[in-house]
Amino acid sequence: MDWKQMLRNRLTATQTQESPDPAAQSRECTEGGLLPWGEERSTKNSEQELGENEMELFTQYYVEWRGGRKKSNMSYKSIPRFYYKLPAEDEILLQKLREESRAVFLQRKSRELLDNEELQNLWFLLDKHQTPPLIGEEAMINYESFLKVKEKAGQKCKQFFPAKVFAKLLHNDPYGRISIMQFFNYVMRKVWLHQTRIGLSLYDVAGQGYLRESDLENYILELIPTLPQLDGLEKSFYSFYVCTAVRKFFFFLDPLRTGKIKIQDILACSFLDDLLELRDEELSKESQESNWFSAPSALRVY
Repeated sequence: MDWKQMLRNRLTATQTQESPDPAAQSRECTEGGLLPWGEERSTKNSEQELGENEMELFTQYYVEWRGGRKKSNMSYKSIPRFYYKLPAEDEILLQKLREESRAVFLQRKSRELLDNEELQNLWFLLDKHQTPPLIGEEAMINYESFLKVKEKAGQKCKQFFPAKVFAKLLHNDPYGRISIMQFFNYVMRKVWLHQTRIGLSLYDVAGQGYLRESDLENYILELIPTLPQLDGLEKSFYSFYVCTAVRKFFFFLDPLRTGKIKIQDILACSFLDDLLELRDEELSKESQESNWFSAPSALRVY
């Protein structure tokens, strides 16, 4: 039943119980030898009391209805708060607090990543627990040894050892094993994605999971010195190179021209892989020619 109809029914029932029949009142006064006086004033007072009573009942039933609805709906207990209003430009203290808390959060996430020593230890454990027989030169591991490595690798490595990962990497091996190299490449890829996500998030000024054009420009500008294949670029050419690189990201990843790109979309596409490929000092000339972000490609566009 609609709550409005329920409220009308309750008000009608209450008024019927509390308001006696006017004809019966008149008869009682006549039989007792008394005549009603100030009928007009009495009528106004009764109407005012009735209005106040109606509002009081409405408030009472409305509060009961709202409270009962809130208690009966379990979603209020299971759905967490998902919207936090961004601080305004004049709320400097709140902005600083937000920046510091986000920096601490990213530092904590960075500490959860595997470093080079931990990756080497993981590779050593995988190689130690490889499962015979050896087919060709590729080392394999079965699920039992897979779980042993999970227990010995440490807490930070356990996230890479769910059963579904083993199932996805399991192909046509007659002994139910997976390739150690394929699994280790998977771990390396996951670590790289998390590192890159944290690095991009440092340039997310709003902290909403996307980068504006100026944010991406700052990221690429500070990335240039770490790319050996761009050592030949003059500093006066940096601004044009950054503009060229950013334009490709926004042309393909921002089709609606909103002026911002999701960090997840940047990680999912191959553009960032092509850009970071320039870290390879031995990158072939053919690869440089086919790479949009290489120095020859940028000079050709210029």
